[in-house]
Amino acid sequence: MTTQIPVLTIDGPGGAGKGTVSRLVAVKLNWHYLESGAIYRALAVAAKRDSLDPGHTDRLVQTALSMNLVFQCDASNYTVSLDGDDVTETIRQESCGNMASRIAAIPEVRQALLDKQRLFKQLPGLVAEGRDMGTVIFPEASHKVFLTASAEERAKRRYLQLKQSDNNVSLDRLREEIETRDNRDMNRAVAPLKPAVDAVLIDSTALTVDEVISQCLDLIK
Repeated sequence: MTTQIPVLTIDGPGGAGKGTVSRLVAVKLNWHYLESGAIYRALAVAAKRDSLDPGHTDRLVQTALSMNLVFQCDASNYTVSLDGDDVTETIRQESCGNMASRIAAIPEVRQALLDKQRLFKQLPGLVAEGRDMGTVIFPEASHKVFLTASAEERAKRRYLQLKQSDNNVSLDRLREEIETRDNRDMNRAVAPLKPAVDAVLIDSTALTVDEVISQCLDLIK
């Protein structure tokens, strides 16, 4: 008899709180964790390192297949290493996120990263967050969430994060970037951002992190 591995997918636009919620849910369940966005952001870092741009499709595919990524996550710490280098902070930069969004629109790159993401599905279970976890990567997932929030709220959250280290950050510019990225993600030809038909929609605009986590855990129960 084949052992069924439970999977909770949490999809949604950037800034909705997927990362924080997914990591804490994974810790509470003692499940494995996959942040698909970090894979694309890490590829963006590798692309910059190797002087590649979205037009270098073949070389980007080669880099995607060969890069060594390690996620380490517990209740208080989360680190991402790329080929032995800690890139946890680097992949959070806005320029990295914008590059990752452009790379993610390339069909050949998405195909190259497909199997790499599915390898994270291991016992006792997996929490996978991204933009197409429930629709493309794990369509068979036992539990699915689409986590969203208004563009204004997501821009405010990002503004508060960046304000600590960048006094020149602009709330209006952040909102424009979020709206542009949303539009690109929702209208790309391959794996566009959209809720899976069997996903539970959670709007985090007026919710606390603990409230969102509670709703996710209720689904598992």
